[in-house]
Amino acid sequence: MDLADIGVTGLATMGRNLARNLARHGYAVAVHNRSHGRTQQLVKEFGGEGTFVPSEDLAGFVASLKRPRRVIIMVKAGAGTDAVIDQLAELMEPGDMIVDGGNAHFQDTRRREAALREKGLHFVGTGISGGEEGALHGPSIMPGGSKESWEALGPILQDIAAQVDGVPCSVHVGPDGAGHFVKMVHNGIEYSDMQLIAESYDLLRQALGASPAELAEVFREWNRGELDSYLIEITAEVLDQVDAETGKPFVDVVVDQAEQKGTGRWTVQSALDLGVPVTGIAEATFARALSGHPEQRAAAASLAGPKLSGVGGRELIEDVRQALYASKIVAYAQGFDQMAAASKEYGWDLDLGAMATIWRGGCIIRAKFLDRIREAYDANPQLPTLLADPTFAAALEAAQESWRRVVTTAVQTGVPTPGFSSALAYYDALRRDRLPAALVQGLRDFFGAHTYQRVDKEGAFHTDWSGDRTESPA
Repeated sequence: MDLADIGVTGLATMGRNLARNLARHGYAVAVHNRSHGRTQQLVKEFGGEGTFVPSEDLAGFVASLKRPRRVIIMVKAGAGTDAVIDQLAELMEPGDMIVDGGNAHFQDTRRREAALREKGLHFVGTGISGGEEGALHGPSIMPGGSKESWEALGPILQDIAAQVDGVPCSVHVGPDGAGHFVKMVHNGIEYSDMQLIAESYDLLRQALGASPAELAEVFREWNRGELDSYLIEITAEVLDQVDAETGKPFVDVVVDQAEQKGTGRWTVQSALDLGVPVTGIAEATFARALSGHPEQRAAAASLAGPKLSGVGGRELIEDVRQALYASKIVAYAQGFDQMAAASKEYGWDLDLGAMATIWRGGCIIRAKFLDRIREAYDANPQLPTLLADPTFAAALEAAQESWRRVVTTAVQTGVPTPGFSSALAYYDALRRDRLPAALVQGLRDFFGAHTYQRVDKEGAFHTDWSGDRTESPA
């Protein structure tokens, strides 16, 4: 029997489509699933797409692979992943590679990589974005792990990844958990992006009385300009959808409780640990959480609020477009800040421009303006914030009046826009010469003797607030 070039275990939708993608690109693919029936079904339905080498058990699966063996795990993150890794590790030899393509927490990936490294195995935590269609036709692939594993895996991953302007949407992200961290931040930005889009739709519908179909055309128009992106494109499709059973707009028959798988929450938790404000991602995550409490919303339905009234026409649509673009810039800037902080904390040496490059295709947040982010980091790899890049600074300046009008209009009409509002507040806080944090420090020193620093001399100081209020060095 000819040996396979690479293997995939876990043949649910993502794993099956990734295996098919590999086979379509000419690789002999070993396939395995805990339930052998799923393996047989894959070969039966798609065997004509390439070479598949099926196995009933993990031992046969590993034996069917060329050395050094390359195995991609596509199983549910958590204990199940650990179990499969442990079984594979017993069957593999030093130099072999285990690739985790699931949505694992990056700290789990760091733990697993360290443990397998002691056994001489390469563990490659790999973020894969693009959903089931991306897995089949070309996703954005974010592998971490050792440089040696990249040398063996890189050509394959770049071959099956999305391609933009002839450039594959996959690079070696960095050591241990870097790949899964970058995928986590990608998903966090995705949360923020979708929340901003939802707020745009909600404000325009409530304030203007526009129908979903009419707003679908607005989003299609926006997608022809600087907002050109996958999420804007599919927003128009969803808003245009009519429910076949009731004849009502699709969005009006869907329960308004947004679910989440946890990556947005992980992003916020990590940002808190790193001390990086990702307010847009946090607000998007909390907005989903709030939507999931219908009993509280029902109890609060009678609370007082302003009455909605017409507040404009095309001018409001243009204002919302500008506010959406400005808030989107802030969301991405915060995500890239988080990656920069993690790179420093964990010694990953992330190339932020490269991250923008591999997100241009295949992934959910692919957007035209990622080219501008790449250009910003190419021009200044040490850029302290994307907001300081001349191109983005100019865009934010141009959006100023519209952005502020949108937040004002939302407040006046009672439409919640936590994404727009937090993005603007972040922008205003970042550009301030002095923040009220000085007062916060004074309060902390008053009740807890936590000390403070002065603007005119070095060192830490404490004021005797309960005594004569003299200041002394801490």
